[in-house]
Amino acid sequence: MSKRSSLLFPRIRTFLFAGLVGFGIPAQAASLQLQINGSNTIGAKLAPQLVEGMLREAGASDIQAHLNPDTREHLITAISSEGDSIEVSLHAHGSGTAFKGLAAGTAQIGAASRPIHDDEALALATAGDMLSAEAEQVIGLDGLAVIAHPDNPLTALDLEQLAEVFAGRITDWRELGGQPGPIKLYARDSNSGTWETFRDLVLTPRQLELAADAKRFASTSALSRSVAGDIHGIGFVGLSGIAPSKAIALSSGNSRPMLPTAELVTTEDYPLSRRLFMYIRPDETNPLARALIEFARSHAGQEIVDQVGFVGQNIRTIKLEPHADMPRTYQQLAAEALRLSVNFRTKEHTAQLDNKAWQDIDRLVEYLNAHDKMDNHVVLVGLGDTRQGGAEELLARLRSATVKRVLNERGVTVREILAIGNELPVATNSNGSGRVRNRRVEMWVY
Repeated sequence: MSKRSSLLFPRIRTFLFAGLVGFGIPAQAASLQLQINGSNTIGAKLAPQLVEGMLREAGASDIQAHLNPDTREHLITAISSEGDSIEVSLHAHGSGTAFKGLAAGTAQIGAASRPIHDDEALALATAGDMLSAEAEQVIGLDGLAVIAHPDNPLTALDLEQLAEVFAGRITDWRELGGQPGPIKLYARDSNSGTWETFRDLVLTPRQLELAADAKRFASTSALSRSVAGDIHGIGFVGLSGIAPSKAIALSSGNSRPMLPTAELVTTEDYPLSRRLFMYIRPDETNPLARALIEFARSHAGQEIVDQVGFVGQNIRTIKLEPHADMPRTYQQLAAEALRLSVNFRTKEHTAQLDNKAWQDIDRLVEYLNAHDKMDNHVVLVGLGDTRQGGAEELLARLRSATVKRVLNERGVTVREILAIGNELPVATNSNGSGRVRNRRVEMWVY
């Protein structure tokens, strides 16, 4: 057991025991129940594994997982270390059902592969601020992979081409430089957070809609198998659903084509990276819900995220090779230092760190302390977009200064700030979502 896990263990047990007492139920006779609604992407494997990991960490015994083959719903049962029966049910029917369940009070945790919508947050306003760092928990990262038949010779697309393909404007592979033949479209169903993410990142910014002849799937695995069986097929899935198809590299604007690798997803540089969420009502008192959120954020929980096929948020180093397209100062940094697998982003139209950034600050400080790099080892690299009135470097420096101030408050002495401006885009600057991705602060260490 890791040091972090050993510290977490009594905290989870405290959550569970305190909940029993708070409900006025004798500990030896109590039964704890938790329901999770939402994303199929999260609910198929990740959520069940996190639940089982949390229960093991809390010292539970007789952990049993049951899957209803008809509904694809999970039931996990266990006995707590105090002898209480535990039942956790998972209803993975799409991200939209997460917030319906939270609003109805039938679910205590909502799993979503996209952020909560404003109308969903409004419907839950009586429970507290669902946009707050308390309610919105990023439990891992994923990338939408664009997939094709393994024998398809196409290796790369830009997002403009991708949008026109799925809108039905490009209908033959020869228009993309491939072998002649009709393009067959495969997409997730309308309840899927995977579909909503694809729509919001690819189609909506270009004012396009999905072609009417696209085949829709409720299951990621079924979609991938269908594409793998169709030489003319193209689809999109989460990282864990690529096989048995192959992934196509994507570019956005002036960025280089990128495959959905763990390194590019964890930094959110990959054009179709996305965050995986668990939402909890701020007024929620269920001890199992609180314990699961705590465990999912932990080092052990993030290791499970990696093991299941997504990308965990534990800090790791990335060695970048300098190349001619980099600014000179950035080349020197790449030659001498290591990049860390985290970028800090701010809320749109503000200099305030977003919810994920605050969670990552905790992870970063833990990493720096463990590796003896708290004092004068960290370099912050501020980057931005091209639509800031010539103030790109200034604004990049201001965003970096925000991160520096927070780190200083946690005892970290920053060695240097580099403001690169708009020279290293990872997304197009022609729309709002792309500009937000380009506005980032990278972390480097000597």
